[in-house]
Amino acid sequence: MARLWRRVKEEFAIWRVGVLPGMAVIGLVILARLTGSMQSLEWLAFDNFLRLRPAEPIDERIVIVGINEKDIRNLRQYPIPDREIAALLYKLHSLAPRVIGLDIVRDLPVEPGHTELVAAFGEIKNLIAIEKVLPEQIAPPPTLPPKQVCFTDQITDADGKLRRSLLSTPTSQGYKFSLSLCLAQAYLAREGLSLENGIRDPAAIRFGNTELPRFFPNSGGYVRTDAGGVQVLLNFRSGAERFRILSLDDIQTGNFKPEWIRDRIVIIGITASSVKDFITTSAVVSAKPASGRIFGVEVQAHAISQIISAVLNSRPLFYSWADGWDYIWILGWGILGIALAKLTKSPYINLLAVGIASSGLIVISYLLLLYWGWWVPLIPAILVLSLNGIGMTALYQYDQALRSRIEARQALIERTFETIHNGPLQTLAKALKRVREKDSSDEVIVVLEKDLEKLNHELRGIYEFLQREPLSQDRSLYLGNGLSLSLQDPIHAVLYQVYNHTLEREFPCFSTLKVKIVTFDPIDERYLNIEQKRGLCRFLEEALCNVGKHAIGVTRLEVSYTKNEGWYTLKIVDDGLGIISYREGRGTQQFRNLARQLKGKFTRSPLSPRGTLCELSWPATRLFFGIRF
Repeated sequence: MARLWRRVKEEFAIWRVGVLPGMAVIGLVILARLTGSMQSLEWLAFDNFLRLRPAEPIDERIVIVGINEKDIRNLRQYPIPDREIAALLYKLHSLAPRVIGLDIVRDLPVEPGHTELVAAFGEIKNLIAIEKVLPEQIAPPPTLPPKQVCFTDQITDADGKLRRSLLSTPTSQGYKFSLSLCLAQAYLAREGLSLENGIRDPAAIRFGNTELPRFFPNSGGYVRTDAGGVQVLLNFRSGAERFRILSLDDIQTGNFKPEWIRDRIVIIGITASSVKDFITTSAVVSAKPASGRIFGVEVQAHAISQIISAVLNSRPLFYSWADGWDYIWILGWGILGIALAKLTKSPYINLLAVGIASSGLIVISYLLLLYWGWWVPLIPAILVLSLNGIGMTALYQYDQALRSRIEARQALIERTFETIHNGPLQTLAKALKRVREKDSSDEVIVVLEKDLEKLNHELRGIYEFLQREPLSQDRSLYLGNGLSLSLQDPIHAVLYQVYNHTLEREFPCFSTLKVKIVTFDPIDERYLNIEQKRGLCRFLEEALCNVGKHAIGVTRLEVSYTKNEGWYTLKIVDDGLGIISYREGRGTQQFRNLARQLKGKFTRSPLSPRGTLCELSWPATRLFFGIRF
């Protein structure tokens, strides 16, 4: 449990390197969004998504009668005379459309033919004409009753482009509806559907079970926008040909099929570029009147089609999350960026992972809009993902390099101590033992002097070894007396050299040895790195030193390095008396650490009637993420 907790703390310390700055980046992006700095970019992304949608079929329920440049040249007059408009209304009315919308201002008479137009207004009951209520008012035709008059005002965004449709608004003359809503209401009334207040949102507009989602100040990519009246996000119809458009000349000459008009919504408007009755938008592909612009009468058709298609065909309307969910979405992508920075080791892999994640974010956002109508924050999400995914990688790599240097320094310290512990300190311990025996004979003094001279020589040898190139040190094992072994050699050969060198050392218990059994089998060492091979050599050296110092009366020594039943085992067995210690020494700690690295186990236990077993064993298969292969 302690080991698990230590591992958790280590992982937390590593994650914290990128989490704190990453959360700061997320906070700054959210702050930038709250101030509206990203609003134009989010509008741009929204428009591009709408423009990239698959083409939809023409909505044949709506017909546009557009008075174009050719019509004006034929009439040789603009504004269009009232007589021509009256004749057009009578001709269309005779074809039995469900409702006619006149998207041409007629607050003042345009002679000749005003009397005829007034008569047409009185006779055609399914006609709806227009007025303008915001901000400059333009009066409706004076002879039409209020129920046959609706406004045509549109609200454009700060970049001059249209993305919203104003359906109703309070005015000084009372609450009024837009032309698109009035025409849709008249069409749906024949389907048995009436305009009602919403259920989820009482201020919204509803037809049957379809409630039009109201626009709010922070809907989608908007920030603190005027949401007065009842507005909805405008779901333009996609495709190059969206509605059937007839000219005034087509109607006058009969160049059309009567069924195109019968039971349809007919909207009369101006489609002449010289009149400049157009709206700017990037949401649809348009060649007339110019790229990025559509005629005002076509805007009305889009707004009508959005309503009736949602009610009758379940075509998606545009929705947006509440503010809190928007920021949870942004936070989630920012955390993903931090995770990618932490989990990817190579800058190239990191760039690839961030690229894939960013592409996935774009695709998800597009599909949410296309199939379900959800407008989710794309620009802030992709910013936090990219900034954290790429920027935090540099922090993690710097931290990893720093940790690697610390680990390398610690490994050098450990190797140096092991070299001293298994060499000079063993000699020193032997000398101290003689001194503690308080035997001051000349022979002991001579031996002690010899031991101290040997200690001096060993320490100088270690100094010379440490003076070598670091790369040479990393791949070598220093055993004293100038002997250095290459750890790139097969492990069984290196262990045999360690065994021979250690038994040549002047430890008192080695003098009684009579039987030595050595078995070092050549085995697969692909899964052993240099440090693990070094650890096995130090394990053997330390275990043999312990036999030489403490196994009093030892006569038999068995050393083996074998593979059995999927386990490698390095074992040292002696028949000496040995010692019993209840304090775990430095050597034992090293052995336990080595066993943990190898996912194995270390055992040191007394044998009956005498002797000691020192054994290190580990699985012969490699471990990846806790799974053996």
